[in-house]
Amino acid sequence: MVLNITDQAKIQIQEMIKQEDNDQVRLRFGVKGGGCSGLSYSLGFDQEVDAETDIADAINDVPVTIKKEDIPIINGTTIDFKQNMMGGGFTIDNPNAIISCGCGSSFKAKEREGTPENC
Repeated sequence: MVLNITDQAKIQIQEMIKQEDNDQVRLRFGVKGGGCSGLSYSLGFDQEVDAETDIADAINDVPVTIKKEDIPIINGTTIDFKQNMMGGGFTIDNPNAIISCGCGSSFKAKEREGTPENC
């Protein structure tokens, strides 16, 4: 499976999708250039699926769209949601990240260098 979504992340994502008030909304997950290590994750909602450039699937009952070109970089990645006393947030565990920056917002993958920026 290209992407894993934990039950805790599923609950949060499904709640956020309900707030979008659109039954065509899907989670779009991918990679973009940026951050001090060169690549950053892109996590948001989208209604569009381009059959030529995207794959669309349901992962743990969450409708997901991923760009085909990002699959080698995110294959095996797990999205989780952690709650603590300061609030909560999504965490991303990517086995393909060979370097992560100190601030935790970007990474470097063997398959793609990206475009490093200042943090």
